[in-house]
Amino acid sequence: MLRSCCYRCFGRRNGDSLMWNLDLKSCGAGDFSISVVQANSTFEDQSRVYASPSATYIGVYDGHGGPEASRFVNRHLFPYLQKFSKEQGGLSADAIKKAFNAAEEDFTHLVKRTLPIKPQIASVGTCCLVGAISDGKLYVANLGDSRAVLGRKGFDGEKKLVAERLSTDHNVSSESIRREVEAQHSDDAPVVVYSRGVWRIKGIIQVSRSIGDVYLKKPEFSRDPIFQQHGGIFVPMKRPVLSAEPSIVIRKLKPEDRFVIFASDGLWEHITDDAAVQIVSRHPRS
Repeated sequence: MLRSCCYRCFGRRNGDSLMWNLDLKSCGAGDFSISVVQANSTFEDQSRVYASPSATYIGVYDGHGGPEASRFVNRHLFPYLQKFSKEQGGLSADAIKKAFNAAEEDFTHLVKRTLPIKPQIASVGTCCLVGAISDGKLYVANLGDSRAVLGRKGFDGEKKLVAERLSTDHNVSSESIRREVEAQHSDDAPVVVYSRGVWRIKGIIQVSRSIGDVYLKKPEFSRDPIFQQHGGIFVPMKRPVLSAEPSIVIRKLKPEDRFVIFASDGLWEHITDDAAVQIVSRHPRS
């Protein structure tokens, strides 16, 4: 069971009612701390650290459209990871993919049940960034544009730590991601549109992968009369325009590795990978 330690993002307030932090704690594979700044009137983001006898898990869930998807994933994804890892005799890329798929399917079922009384839930989604440490390996799985960055010692005795990005930003502001989405939907152009100053899929959303956002994955939801009566948008599409297939990186931990930063795009919009690593390096116990 996931019970050795469990910490959510709620800790001590820093004078500002929209800021929280959890001071340095020990858990599973090492020490960690959490800081949160609430950007919207409704708190849509979630984070959690779990340690079990077999692995330490870290999750950052950046919700959009409402808090339901991020809360659902925060409750259910780690138990799914534990379940499939146990079935397969250990953590693996396949176990991670099955856990993400289970979370996506179960949230979609929740949307179906809830739609008649809460139609807007069809447009709720969340980015999903997960890290896991098990058997000397670091696993990073990602949907959306949250990011994991490793700080490690440089080569040749360099004192300054080096930033190593471990995740892919699934955001169509990146030309490579735009090309990926356009190639997948060449018969459904234009799938990526420049709207309100940024590139967006169907003129609506910037991220190309998420859990939730079912109206952009299953046409029956965007066509639903109840959904449209409550402000939902009909989105013509030939196939799902968003994916719930995570990018996965598996990396053997090395003696020169010092820490990993897991954060939503709210941080990375304002600071580079290298700058974040240098800040943590200068304040390792803060």
